[in-house]
Amino acid sequence: MRLDLRDIIEVPGGSVPFSCEVETDRLDFPSVRAYLSKPQAQGRVYNEAGVLHLEGSVSAEMRCVCDRCGTEFDSRKETVLEGVIVEEENPDYPEYFVLDGNDLDLDDVISTCLILDMETKFLCREDCKGLCARCGKNLNLGPCGCGKEIDPRFAVLEQLLDK
Repeated sequence: MRLDLRDIIEVPGGSVPFSCEVETDRLDFPSVRAYLSKPQAQGRVYNEAGVLHLEGSVSAEMRCVCDRCGTEFDSRKETVLEGVIVEEENPDYPEYFVLDGNDLDLDDVISTCLILDMETKFLCREDCKGLCARCGKNLNLGPCGCGKEIDPRFAVLEQLLDK
């Protein structure tokens, strides 16, 4: 979605609201199986003393796979949108969003904010125990029967305990 900002570029105190669905083409993460619905974004762009600011939020509902145990789970992600919008790119400020003429590419801005705020590890729950390294059992469902692995350097000492 392109947001036309020509009415507020030169008008301090001006504001343009937005509300849109975000395409998920660029939002490809290994642990996200599917988006349950398109992410929804809302907010506004406003001119404060000649500087354009973006503020808002985006929410996404996803079907994810736990990075520790492999279980599928549903997750909701809320991301705050905020940034400064400039007319031309400046290498000293790479975090600023650049206008395309009088328009702002909202899909690009929102996708970038979501990507930068996305978790690096998706967990079904904070205390996920993962899988047993030997048998592969999901340790969230209970302990496995593998027992504790003995360090091979201490194998000789274990034989002494058996006697």
